[in-house]
Amino acid sequence: MYPTDLVMPMKAELTDKGFSDLATPAQVEDALKQSGTTLLVINSVCGCAAGAARPGVVYSLTGDKKPDHLTTVFAGYDKEAVDAARKHLAPFPPSSPCVALFKDGELVHMLERHHIEGNPAGAIAANLQAAYDEYC
Repeated sequence: MYPTDLVMPMKAELTDKGFSDLATPAQVEDALKQSGTTLLVINSVCGCAAGAARPGVVYSLTGDKKPDHLTTVFAGYDKEAVDAARKHLAPFPPSSPCVALFKDGELVHMLERHHIEGNPAGAIAANLQAAYDEYC
């Protein structure tokens, strides 16, 4: 597990932008069963999270359409919450970072690590904005 002083600034990059930090399995279950659209970011300490995922996700929210609910869990820190979240991401294998969009509790769009790694934040944002246009 990563130390708190390392993780908190990375969490803050999303929570300071309105994301709910889901630290327990119960919080994950409650968040993902909400009506409307819910964005779930499985955050991470890796370079692609810092360089593409977090900035791309934040930038994706500047368009006209956006999810009703913004949520995040942190891999390597909120273990039980991440495990609970990953149960909702089947058939996708565990990866972090990753970004999932749910509509009325159903997974409708997924960006796995291999979609994030090596891509600029703008490409991540554009991918998510296209999903928002379709589902939000």
